[in-house]
Formats: sequence, structure tokens, C-alpha cells
Amino acid sequence: MENRRAVVSVLGKDQVGIIAKVTTVLSEKQINVLDINQTIVEDFFTMMMIVDVTQIEDLDSVRQTLNEIGENLGVKINLQLEEVFQAMHRI
Repeated sequence: MENRRAVVSVLGKDQVGIIAKVTTVLSEKQINVLDINQTIVEDFFTMMMIVDVTQIEDLDSVRQTLNEIGENLGVKINLQLEEVFQAMHRI
């Protein structure tokens, strides 16, 4: 089976616990983080992760859980399959 990857992006006001809460959800869903990059510019937090979703059949439930976490934290969290993300960001 070929690996299926997704991009998780987080954007919002910096605060304690963003990375912990997002990665806890991924861990509970058995989603492995393959790469992660996070930056804080002034008070704004951005994070992008490449994750392995090969074993995940219901990405919508993962999206819903991440959306709920994002709403609670006041940040925007997106989950897109890698091929969709790449297609949307081609120049």
C-alpha cells in the first residue's frame, strides 16, 4: 500500500499548548507526524506538518476534531491531502 500523506496547517495568535493539543489529537488517531515546522512572528503562530494518513479511512472525523480544537484555541486548523494541497498551491 502506498503511503498517503496530508498537510496540517495551524494559524492564529500564539498561546501555550497549541502544539501539544494538535499533536495529541494526531497521536490518538494513530497519525504519525513526518515533518513539522513552526514559527512565531510577533504574536502570530504558524505551523505546518506533513502527516501519514495511510491508515485513516475517515479524514472528515479527524478534520472535525481538529476544527473543534482550533475553535477552542481560537486558531484555524486545516487538514488537506498532500495532492490537494499541492494542486491548490501550484504557480
